[in-house]
Amino acid sequence: MSNNAQLSARERIASLLDENSFVEVGALVTKRSTDFNLEQKEIPNDGVITGYGLIDGNPVYVFSQDSSALGGSVGEMHAKKITRLYDLALKAKAPVIGLIDSSGLRLQESSDALNGLGEIYAKQVMASGVIPQITAVFGNCGGGLAVMASLSDFSFMEEKSSRLFLQTPNSLLGNHKQKLDTSGADFNAKSGNVDYVGANELEVLNKIRELISILPSNNEEGGRVSESSDNLNRLVPNFSSELEDTKSALIDISDNYYFYEIKADYAKEMVTGFIRLNGVTVGAVANRTKILDENGKATDQFDNVLTTDGCKKAASFVRFCDAFNIPVLTLTNVSGYKADVNEEKTIAKASAELAYAFADATVPKVNVVIGKAYGSAYVNMNSKHIGADYVFALPTAEIGMMDAKLAAQIMYDGSSAEVINEKAEEYATLQNAALSAAKRGYVDNIIEPETVRKHVIYAFEMLYSKYEERPFKKHGSF
Repeated sequence: MSNNAQLSARERIASLLDENSFVEVGALVTKRSTDFNLEQKEIPNDGVITGYGLIDGNPVYVFSQDSSALGGSVGEMHAKKITRLYDLALKAKAPVIGLIDSSGLRLQESSDALNGLGEIYAKQVMASGVIPQITAVFGNCGGGLAVMASLSDFSFMEEKSSRLFLQTPNSLLGNHKQKLDTSGADFNAKSGNVDYVGANELEVLNKIRELISILPSNNEEGGRVSESSDNLNRLVPNFSSELEDTKSALIDISDNYYFYEIKADYAKEMVTGFIRLNGVTVGAVANRTKILDENGKATDQFDNVLTTDGCKKAASFVRFCDAFNIPVLTLTNVSGYKADVNEEKTIAKASAELAYAFADATVPKVNVVIGKAYGSAYVNMNSKHIGADYVFALPTAEIGMMDAKLAAQIMYDGSSAEVINEKAEEYATLQNAALSAAKRGYVDNIIEPETVRKHVIYAFEMLYSKYEERPFKKHGSF
């Protein structure tokens, strides 16, 4: 057992899976290399336990690295056990869960270890978009193993003892661990490298169990559907007061107020996560301008603009949803892009990623415009112009090129303040009102805030059998 670990590799598996459901595969596999006195070292399971079992009755394949066996280092046979597990999971069309606690590549096996790591990467790429891949870090996950974790769809870290790094903090120019621990859970959560950080190992394992229960097992399932006890016609009277902190709005419209947030500490102005609507798992993306505590006090505040990190966060999430037939709901409130020099270096490309993800997705897509929807930033947020199936807007929503006052100032430059104000009011009515967009067919209906839940449920029900044919291609080049 690792000095930092609370559970052994087997105990982690036992805590993750349904009781007595684990079946080990490759239990007697061990190293072949005898260089550097390896023949004298006993390495149980070659440092990794592999097998399959159930989570809430759903089949999953699991590998758990054992840091007590030569540090859980990845050698030739260690890697072959993992790639063999991927082969079985792909045949069974079941998720793969990796529990990482490793000192890294096994130096005594050098090129064999590198070959094994590359073969793991190749299997992960092959499995991408076919079966969900989840990684949890409980000890060290450094160097090439950090790439392995990042190739997963979702990654988790235990808060205190886990370390995720491509290069150690002390090797970074001008940095040392005491100055900035770039391997710690907090740094990786805020940089978007991991999706969830748990206070302890059991919390992480339980969160993985919850995720498995809401995801389809593979890309051939038609999404994930469960029984719902919530009223389909339930009104949401607080929705209009939740338009700034849209996480609360998503919780309010979801069945029994369920929400599973993804990357909560990264790009907080963009909310991503899973909700349930009439028992169906739905991926939700929402712009956010405030984070409110339980007393309604703002603890964080943001402009209603797209940022590079926010675009990347949403785009990655939408691509996952599309790969696994999970419908997508968006709550849109965006007036443009963050304007500063650093953002300008990256925002165009990131915004293109977001537009690409929404336009490329063929799953049911519903958009609710809850605030401002200006310019190309609005277009990229799942607008009808790039393929949303249904678009709703609240009566107070504004949809157009830009703020009415600014538009009037540009069009009537040099005019008096009285003229500017008059034309701004006219522009707001003729060009920026939700009604104006609805008359042009860009909005399907203007709905009251308290009715949002039932409208999006019925929209997704009508889209349940959606099929959209696209031109044949190997894959996009973006």
